[in-house]
Amino acid sequence: MKLLQVPTAVLEDRIKEEMEENPALEEAEEGHLDEYDEANDEFKDGEEEDFEKDGSEEEYDNIDISEYISEGDDDIADYKLRDDNYPEADDNKTIPHKVETGFNELMLEQLGQLNLDDHKQAVAEQIIGNLDDDGYLRREISSIVDDLAFRQNIITSEEEVAELVLQIQQFDPPGICARNLQECLLLQLERKLDEGKHVEMAIRVLEKYFDEFTKKHYEKIQRGLSLTDEQLKAVINQIIKLNPKPAGSVGEGRSNESYVVPDFFIFNNAGKLELTLNSKNAPDLRISEGYRDMLKDYDRGSKKDKRQKEAVLFIKQKIDAAKWFIDAIKQRQHTLFITMEAIMNYQHKFFISGDETELRPMILKDIAETTNLDISTVSRVANSKFVQTEFGTYRLKFFFSESLQTESGEEVSTREVKKILSDLIEGESKKHPLSDERLTELLQEKGYNIARRTVAKYREQLNIPVARLRKEL
Repeated sequence: MKLLQVPTAVLEDRIKEEMEENPALEEAEEGHLDEYDEANDEFKDGEEEDFEKDGSEEEYDNIDISEYISEGDDDIADYKLRDDNYPEADDNKTIPHKVETGFNELMLEQLGQLNLDDHKQAVAEQIIGNLDDDGYLRREISSIVDDLAFRQNIITSEEEVAELVLQIQQFDPPGICARNLQECLLLQLERKLDEGKHVEMAIRVLEKYFDEFTKKHYEKIQRGLSLTDEQLKAVINQIIKLNPKPAGSVGEGRSNESYVVPDFFIFNNAGKLELTLNSKNAPDLRISEGYRDMLKDYDRGSKKDKRQKEAVLFIKQKIDAAKWFIDAIKQRQHTLFITMEAIMNYQHKFFISGDETELRPMILKDIAETTNLDISTVSRVANSKFVQTEFGTYRLKFFFSESLQTESGEEVSTREVKKILSDLIEGESKKHPLSDERLTELLQEKGYNIARRTVAKYREQLNIPVARLRKEL
């Protein structure tokens, strides 16, 4: 179960960790690969060996190692873990990784251009270290002063920290090191003062009418500053072009997120769907030949003292553990494949067309019954794995949804209803956005028996704000 939850992107690290702990497990060299044995792909319950030894004299006297040293026993020597369904033409491809300058590195690089003394350098680095994922300084200046005093024995003042904050706020990207959204937007506008009077007016709006702006009470702003419709529109356009999360646009940002590595690939080959499993970062594993040679040497020897027997039992234990791990990797691949295959077949129309309205109602139980897997197993796969299609990359959880009954009695996926709801909002007039009540009426006209509170819930799940906040000039 633990291996099943490991994302493809980090499976290689998990395998390396296992190889470091168990010297009997190693990566197969080129030319040392056997054909993938699908007949033995499934790990059958009850076939695991008990690897714990009780250390009794009887055990020492009855060591049977024939199954470990028999010539030609390739099942012990080598395992090929590449899935036959994975295209061999892609063997030389590698998983892409980001190679970008991080946000912290960019800040420290600009800090180095200020030519500060050691004391101020340490204080400024502490400030940068307190910037959050969006580039804001949300920690109180007094707390930063205390942190420096207690953790680094650096005595400073709030005035000195505030002065360095002002200097860091001049760094790129504009808006960095702001204490709140209002200050972040103002910092960006101040860099654009040479672009005309609309920028100056935008600064006045944020300074005097920030609350009204966030709530889109544009009429109050227009009356308060005596703006014409054209002037108001130009001012608002200046503000909405600003970046509320300046650090998010820099390299890897602060979250150091990596690209999504798909676990599956689905190709449409002339109307026939082909599923492949991404196992490129799972190396081919085998049992160490050195360990098997040690067992052979023991078998040939005539004198077998207690110390030798203890060593052989240790070797057998490591080999058994390695065999178990390889079987667990195989079982992981098998479980992933049959689960995704069942989802692909269930949602066949979607994978052909890419149209979300073609998604059928599907719950975990449906796939569990098809694959004869436990619901919890299907849930683990659905929550942590991704599939790449010609229409984009999706988390498997995306394909699961409850059903909703239409007026004709037909059951449709709630995903279909959300798609239609999203399309209605996307096509609305932004000067007069559709209210939840009107959206309910439009859906009911299309035959979907749905309540207004359900529409509001779906809208919130789609991260779409209420009509007033969707209004544009």
